[in-house]
Amino acid sequence: MNLKKLLPFALLFSLLAGCVTGATPQTPASQTEQPDLPAMSLPADPYLPQRLRMVEETIFDRGVKDEDVLRALRSVPRHQFVPQEYQEQAYADHPLPIGYGQTISQPYIVAWMTELLDLQAGDRVLEIGTGSGYQAAVLAELGTVEVYSIEIVPELAERAEQRLKDLGYTQVQVRQGDGYYGWAEAAPFDAIIVTAAPDHLPAPLVAQLAEGGSIVIPIGPPGGFQSLWRFVQEAGELVAYNLGGVAFVPFTGAGIEQAAETPLP
Repeated sequence: MNLKKLLPFALLFSLLAGCVTGATPQTPASQTEQPDLPAMSLPADPYLPQRLRMVEETIFDRGVKDEDVLRALRSVPRHQFVPQEYQEQAYADHPLPIGYGQTISQPYIVAWMTELLDLQAGDRVLEIGTGSGYQAAVLAELGTVEVYSIEIVPELAERAEQRLKDLGYTQVQVRQGDGYYGWAEAAPFDAIIVTAAPDHLPAPLVAQLAEGGSIVIPIGPPGGFQSLWRFVQEAGELVAYNLGGVAFVPFTGAGIEQAAETPLP
């Protein structure tokens, strides 16, 4: 056999074999390995376990079942709405002083009254008695309602407005003034919640209530027995529901002192 004639064929076979075995190029490791990205983490909330326990044991277990309300109570950092010396008690189920003779209501009452409003997406709600801003924050946390809030104590109104902004609740509109007269420019309201106790139902609030809307309000004389009432505007008539005894700070201001009493239905 003539080896000289076979050499070109052997060389061609070797080149073809090299093309087959080396057909898939190796990608450099630098192109396949993903770089390690720094882990992103939010600052830990040391009060979160207390807040979750508060919702479970003092709100849900006592009958508040509206999931939107429960979610709001789990989300709002209540300890940010009380003076620093009371922060360790923020999630206990009792009121706490916030200055100027006012208090932040106990968590269960906040949740219960919010549930009683039966708010729907797009509703406009008025709060009388901003206080620390906690109840307004809970309403805003629902995410689907317009929130207006009036506080008679100038210092509390200013602090609450700033606190709400600092915590991201910029959609809450706060006004300093006498809540007895409501907020006529923003009326009508689908719901009105009052967090201080007058000795009668303020007529201006009734006038600013939309058809089908409700007012949740404690009523009773200062230092006397108070009841929580829910009033519903139905077919032009105000239907009243007495929900039992409560204890709130008195409703103050010129309006409550000067107005004639509106009889309960």
